[in-house]
Amino acid sequence: MLINAAEPRRLGTPDAGTPRLRFETETRTTATGTFPTRRLIKIDGEPAFELGVWCGSCSFLFERLEGSRETLSLEEVQDRLTGTLTDADDEDLLRAFGEVLPEGQYLPLLLHIEPRLAVPGSEGDYFSEEQVATWGVSQFWGIAESPRTPYYRTFETEIDASAHLYEFVVPMVPPTWNDEERVEEYVELMGRGTIPTAVAVSTFGVFEPAVSPPDNDQYAHWCLTHFLLDGHHKLEAAARAGRPIRLLSLLALDEVLATPEEWARLPELRSRPRTPRPARCARRVRD
Repeated sequence: MLINAAEPRRLGTPDAGTPRLRFETETRTTATGTFPTRRLIKIDGEPAFELGVWCGSCSFLFERLEGSRETLSLEEVQDRLTGTLTDADDEDLLRAFGEVLPEGQYLPLLLHIEPRLAVPGSEGDYFSEEQVATWGVSQFWGIAESPRTPYYRTFETEIDASAHLYEFVVPMVPPTWNDEERVEEYVELMGRGTIPTAVAVSTFGVFEPAVSPPDNDQYAHWCLTHFLLDGHHKLEAAARAGRPIRLLSLLALDEVLATPEEWARLPELRSRPRTPRPARCARRVRD
């Protein structure tokens, strides 16, 4: 559920100010031109996540790399985030988290989410179910893609017969790194009715294969991905207890792999009821 959305606004630290989190695209130059090879999220200058590139038919991707070793939580706003945020246009929070992000245009979205932990290769994993049902397994590796990290699935809905929206929350460190006592504290807090708030920087892309095998389920995958800045213990507690939390998403508009008309639909799409893709269209990879 969408609580509310703010107008796009400029946030972040100029490159000269060395923000802790940066987006970077690596390229390769040939006789026919320069082409992107890898899109990265870097933390403190080290590659933390590889993101998918847009090639017209490439599949969606996020993959944890060795530079993803710590969270970007801010101590000075913890009291605010323990409670329930009501407005995406919260000046204090936007300014505080803007200091760890690169300068650019961001769309603040305040979302109500009910996270479910997904483990690569297990039941409920997007990469070995919905993605394989459309693209098949990796042509090079012969297996499903892997994000190399547990992550949370939070929402999906039908856009139309030829497109579906999927939403993911990706922790900077795996849940096994969380402090168990803090997780249990949030479980207890949520049990008393509190709905705490997490914060993420987000990316969005629209992906569809040029040609799918005849038996595959071909449609456009609209993928909204939230990389968690603050709230790792809250997400695990919510998933464990089956409780909702709120997520302040800062969608990096300079990094979207979609048209302005497509990303502008996100607030409306995120307000729709949750609707899974029909089960007959999903196919997992099994031995």
